[in-house]
Amino acid sequence: MINEENARNTSAVYIHIPFCEHICYYCDFNKVFLEGQPVDEYVDLLIKEMQITAMNKQMEPIDTVFVGGGTPTTLNEAQIAKLCTAIQEIFPMKEEVEFSFEANPGDLSVAKVQTMKDYGVNRISMGVQSFNNDLLKKIGRIHTVKDVYQSVENMRTVGFENVSIDLIFSLPGQSEEDFQDTLNQALALDLPHYSAYSLIIEPKTIFYNLMQKGKLFLPGQDAEANMYDLLLVEMEKHGRKQYEISNFAKEGFESKHNITYWSNEHYYGFGAGAHGYIGNTRYSNFGPIKKYMEPLQENKLPVFQQKELTLKEKMEEEMFLGLRKVSGVSKAGFQRKFGQDLDATFQNAIQKTMAKGWLENNEENVALTRNGRFLGNNVFQEFL
Repeated sequence: MINEENARNTSAVYIHIPFCEHICYYCDFNKVFLEGQPVDEYVDLLIKEMQITAMNKQMEPIDTVFVGGGTPTTLNEAQIAKLCTAIQEIFPMKEEVEFSFEANPGDLSVAKVQTMKDYGVNRISMGVQSFNNDLLKKIGRIHTVKDVYQSVENMRTVGFENVSIDLIFSLPGQSEEDFQDTLNQALALDLPHYSAYSLIIEPKTIFYNLMQKGKLFLPGQDAEANMYDLLLVEMEKHGRKQYEISNFAKEGFESKHNITYWSNEHYYGFGAGAHGYIGNTRYSNFGPIKKYMEPLQENKLPVFQQKELTLKEKMEEEMFLGLRKVSGVSKAGFQRKFGQDLDATFQNAIQKTMAKGWLENNEENVALTRNGRFLGNNVFQEFL
């Protein structure tokens, strides 16, 4: 059972909208083609899931709400208004709540952006990926660079200040010069937040199938490392401070919601395939939309599986999530959470990774070095 005390201390909410107008070749998130889907019924039942949970939990005021996907901006204005109204009514919200919506360029008409703003959304995270139209086609995106510029203009027209864009590097056929051009165009927009990830080939994606057939040609590890180095240099040069392996922001514009994940704090997950973490329990909902909706039609929660974490598992998660942050893992915070000394608990892993120049260890925290950020997954593996 979910611990009630920890449920009260939970102040982050993730909401999943699984609909997409097109499936990108690299994406392994829980999503379906929009056409022919019961979108209105899904929104109604999503609201019901939130209501059932709120009725059974004494909730603290919410710090962050993140509506992700899929593509949340496939919802029309009326559906967005209905969902956002319900969120505001169901959850006690802090006055300075961070309320984020993921978006695709091309979906953000002035009317849709205005609706989001009118109903409490104050941060938009837009999946741009590249400023090269040919590359966008190669990875299965349906927007163009022109759509990106128009969407940013529409957000500024409505008065959105807290805007982030996502980029992907080490794409098939991408050169270092091309990524430099993408960074130049992205930073010229002068946005407060940028995320940039190297391409990961996940199972059950179109790219994975192409790779299995020998038909996917990637830049290679050296080019990927050079692109990441370029990213770090350009972001620093333009005053966007790196606060996580893949995230950069002006001061005060860091993603509070994502910091919740990296700090291994608790959060609710709502929607098809959504994950949550309450107390000692990590849980996930049914992914297929029909399976997600069926329990809710009978006023039952759509939880597919739950896992009770051991102390050892929670401490390991604290390390491999927390080390993603440039500030690393706080020793005092670790002691407070788990009643254990961080240095003693992970003595071998710390010594091994420090010897390789990947980790730095001082009186207050343990954190990746600049070189360690290039090899994050290798470092994390040592703590498991």
